[in-house]
Amino acid sequence: MRSCTVSLLKRITSIDTIRQLSTMAKRIAVCQMTSVADKAANMSVVSQLVSDAAKEDVQMIFFPEACDFICDNKQDTLKSAESILNGNTVNLYKQLAVQHNVWMSMGGLHEKNENDPNKLFNTHIIINNKGEIVQTYRKLHLFDVEIPEKNVRLKESDFCTPGSHVVAPVDTPVGKIGLAICYDMRFPELSTSLSFMRAEILTFPSAFTYATGLAHWHIILRTRAIENQCYVIAAAQTGSHNAKRRSFGHALCVDPWGEVLADCEDSTPCYKIAEISTDKLVDVRRNMPVFQHRRPDVYSLYTLSVRNQMLPEHSGEAKKPKETPPENQTPAPSGEMNVFGHVRVPESCVFFKSHLTYAFVNLRCVIPGHVLVAPLRLVERNKDLTDEEAEDFYKTVILIQKLMETVHKTQSCTVTIQDGPDAGQTVKHLHCHIMPRKKGDFIENDLIYLELAKHDHLKSGHPSKPARSLEEMEKEAAMLREELNKMKQNS
Repeated sequence: MRSCTVSLLKRITSIDTIRQLSTMAKRIAVCQMTSVADKAANMSVVSQLVSDAAKEDVQMIFFPEACDFICDNKQDTLKSAESILNGNTVNLYKQLAVQHNVWMSMGGLHEKNENDPNKLFNTHIIINNKGEIVQTYRKLHLFDVEIPEKNVRLKESDFCTPGSHVVAPVDTPVGKIGLAICYDMRFPELSTSLSFMRAEILTFPSAFTYATGLAHWHIILRTRAIENQCYVIAAAQTGSHNAKRRSFGHALCVDPWGEVLADCEDSTPCYKIAEISTDKLVDVRRNMPVFQHRRPDVYSLYTLSVRNQMLPEHSGEAKKPKETPPENQTPAPSGEMNVFGHVRVPESCVFFKSHLTYAFVNLRCVIPGHVLVAPLRLVERNKDLTDEEAEDFYKTVILIQKLMETVHKTQSCTVTIQDGPDAGQTVKHLHCHIMPRKKGDFIENDLIYLELAKHDHLKSGHPSKPARSLEEMEKEAAMLREELNKMKQNS
């Protein structure tokens, strides 16, 4: 194995920079290899790289996309894919992390898709030094290239299902890491979203094609580092994997100023050491405060699908999904119905009603306890309420907010009205959303408004929340009616 240590030059200009010296130097190893179809052979390479790099006191080791294997056909690729939770390959990675007391970034593993035998997921996992998977990310952007005149065809979508979430940066001993994979680097919105969420390091484990690597590899990675003022770590595949596929190599570590700290060039197997400096990060962001200079009043970037928890299938908590009615439809209930714009709300789902206003449970909840308050009369806008209706409506909002905070044992609620189509109103009937809040329920507090804006938007055919069953909603409404009666009796 070949190794090279790259030291960061530190410009100590004041007491403010000196005070963090004890925590600034965080050593990482970025690795390069040539994966083949033989999983045992690849594991031997990974094991040796971990063993050698760990001797140089690194805290985290980064491996490339497809470090588990690279086959030359779809059938063998699908056959060789394993479960992240129970697969032998990931289990061996965990053992290496414990044995050598290091964190590991294993980028772009071939994850078996239990729901579709003809597809898999390209999944990046982070393993801590206790052998625990602390986070996973499924590749969002699939590399599909077809150039018939050059006999080039590489379509990842033939065998891979894309992920559905941006994953919040992961806390590690070397900093907060934003997860991505290879082709993701060509989509700057993803990197910027991660930097907005306070990522300090962006990772792009890759198996970059040789031709595109020659043209774009260094340029793109240095650009992602500079524009987001983050370290970039891109472990890489290199050389010929089989007769059909060749990778570019040049595993890199780039600092927030765009300086290349480590470059494995075309050596294989190989790793290089770099130091991640908190001081450097702070220095660049202070001297060039681009995030303070952004103009959200003119343009904006919203991340609409973010998660910070592990996927159930990666944490052993997967449950059989509940059967739900078709989208935008609940089973036809019997009994009285209430007007709510273009739909009807069953009386059994109403838990409070005055002579002018009613409160009811939600078909799709952004968070637990998300309920709605609306006037009984079909009123489209806030301005259309009569004085009497307005007084009763807002008295009801206050009452229901108190109820939901009591039931959900919290002292905060998001109380909001989307008043008009440009504000996100999709039902032409005035209604107030009441959502009990708890600390940390969203990665960034105001993301709840983005989730609210799309939670019941059916025009795309992909609402972010599944419709609940009538039975589930009726049960919640009955509970709330009971709790409301108790609250009134105790007041």
